Amino acid sequence: MVFSSGIPLVVLPLDVTHQVLSTKERVSRLEKLGNRAGRLVAAILRSYGLVESKELGSDGGPLHDPTVIAYLLQPSLFSGRTVNVAVETRGEFTLGETVVDWRGVTGKPANALWVNQVDSDGFYQLLTETVKRLP
Repeated sequence: MVFSSGIPLVVLPLDVTHQVLSTKERVSRLEKLGNRAGRLVAAILRSYGLVESKELGSDGGPLHDPTVIAYLLQPSLFSGRTVNVAVETRGEFTLGETVVDWRGVTGKPANALWVNQVDSDGFYQLLTETVKRLP
């Protein structure tokens, strides 16, 4: 229903949020800001990152909700394509799967901006600068 609503949609899938990993180096920069907010955010990301990095086999945890806020604040950090997106409702193995028509093979009109790239360093610069302004 959402993808057929006709309203402008932007999709930030897990493929994008997993590009903004809270690596040790990035978390350390937040901690070294010298303010309480930096230390608190670093502690949260460090704790969260331990769990996620073990589960994902990565160098830190992805940031899902903050990625959406970063898109709203600085959309230039993100790139993607306007494509047709549908949710599979009849497949035996793909029920509920989001299907992105990258090549236009369905002939259906584009209905969403599907973001597939993020400048992760720029994202953390925005996050760091924002946290730096807090007490």
